[in-house]
Amino acid sequence: MDLNSIELSSWLDKTLLSDADMEKIVEAASRLQQMMMLYEAGIREIKTKLDILKDESRVSGHPSPIDSIKSRIKSPHSIVSKLRRYGFPVSLQSMMDNLNDIGGIRVICPFIEDIYTVADMLMRQDDLRLIAKKDYIQSPKPNGYRSLHLILEVPIFLSERTVPVRIELQLRTIAMDFWASLEHQLRYKSSAAVPQSVVDDLKSCADVIAATDEKMQRIARELHKL
Repeated sequence: MDLNSIELSSWLDKTLLSDADMEKIVEAASRLQQMMMLYEAGIREIKTKLDILKDESRVSGHPSPIDSIKSRIKSPHSIVSKLRRYGFPVSLQSMMDNLNDIGGIRVICPFIEDIYTVADMLMRQDDLRLIAKKDYIQSPKPNGYRSLHLILEVPIFLSERTVPVRIELQLRTIAMDFWASLEHQLRYKSSAAVPQSVVDDLKSCADVIAATDEKMQRIARELHKL
């Protein structure tokens, strides 16, 4: 038994709960752990595909369309907060049915064209199903955010059944990721309202970064012709 299990057991012993209530808590915790395992497996499946595509480019001698890959799973607190924010029931089944971003992968690409190259390569794999697509590169958010979002469904093969799991894939350039990461830090460091002047400055920075991305893409094309 690990330290966390000991701490939980100690807390349960000190709490005035009936045996039936304690069994329900343990069962719910076990089900949540099983659900999280499915999302971890979904992330591994898609990351493996991305790693293979990256390795294929490396051995072929061509520049890789993938610079780096990051992943994350939403915390239980974030899951509950989002369910409540959108008015969904707070349950494990509701979580599976209504949230598409519990498991997330972020792919960082050198150039804008690489984003669509990676997306196309994934979509050619017949065990992945595209559930939804939002192109914030062609149509940026009002604050300047740019990225390509795909909701992909991947089958997870268990010992006795196959479970489809939805994973959110975000594809960005290095520059887009730089802006989005800093914008998130700046906005969430304070609970106070962000002044309009700061909102305008962030949007201006996003536009400058987008223009730089496009210019770097043009330079890459020119160098490729040489």
